[in-house]
Amino acid sequence: MTMAVGTALPALPGRVLSPRELQLWVAELATRTEVWEPLTGHDPARRHYASLYRDSDIDVWVLSWKVEDDTGWHDHDVSSGAVAVTRGAVTESNPRMGGDPVTRVVPAGRSFAFGPDHIHRMGGAVDGSVSIHAYSPPLWRMGQYSISPAGVLRRHAVSYADELRPLEAVADE
Repeated sequence: MTMAVGTALPALPGRVLSPRELQLWVAELATRTEVWEPLTGHDPARRHYASLYRDSDIDVWVLSWKVEDDTGWHDHDVSSGAVAVTRGAVTESNPRMGGDPVTRVVPAGRSFAFGPDHIHRMGGAVDGSVSIHAYSPPLWRMGQYSISPAGVLRRHAVSYADELRPLEAVADE
């Protein structure tokens, strides 16, 4: 378990949470700045993210964003997730077969949730943005996606501890 000393998380039910429950929980956590604020930071050379809490039912991360940050296309394997934007704004894009991705800007004060079947990519819409991400069950692995020049989509398994970034396109075999 990782957590800032002397702080309290919102109550947890002691079981895996649904996407809606995760969204309500992470939105409440977002109001408790003393819990997550010490984990924020902005490094011009790389993305900044920190583990806030992890137990057998939930995994919580604090991410700080710059405009050039990009997770690349990914999924969360068997975990549902929720994101609360606490400062600035982030972008979320969803792939669309045969067309451009659907992209939206999620401003501070808003949250969203998704199930394990959700594929997306995220980035900073404003320098200095911060978001809180919660996953249930906790992340162990994720899938990252690359698209070849011929349009072939490939999934690559990665550990939850790996930094997400866009994958280079690989030529078709």
